[in-house]
Amino acid sequence: MKCDVCKIEVLIPEAYIVPLRDKLNELGILKVGKYDHVISYSEVRGYWRPLEGASPYDGEIGKISSGTECKMEFRCPYDAVNEVKKVIQSVHPYEEPIINVLPLL
Repeated sequence: MKCDVCKIEVLIPEAYIVPLRDKLNELGILKVGKYDHVISYSEVRGYWRPLEGASPYDGEIGKISSGTECKMEFRCPYDAVNEVKKVIQSVHPYEEPIINVLPLL
C-alpha cells in the first residue's frame, strides 16, 4: 500500500500558528484543490516536566507543569515530510517540538 498524502499534527503555542502557516504556504504545502492556507487547529491542555539539561520554553526543571497549547493539523504530500519538519523546527519555540505524521490511505 502506497501513501501519497499524510496528516501532520503539531503541538504549538497559538501565537506561532500564523507564522508557521505562512511559511508552509510559501512552499505550496497547504493547498487543497483551489484553496491554500488550509489548516485547522484546536486548543488542547497538557502536562510536562522539564528534566535536567532541558531549556524549557515554559515551566521549571524538575517540576510538573500544565497549560494550554494548540494542535495544528494539515494535509501534506508524503514526499515533503522532511522539508515540512525542517520548517516546523525553524518556527517552533520548543526545543523538542511534537510532530506527528499520520499516513492517509
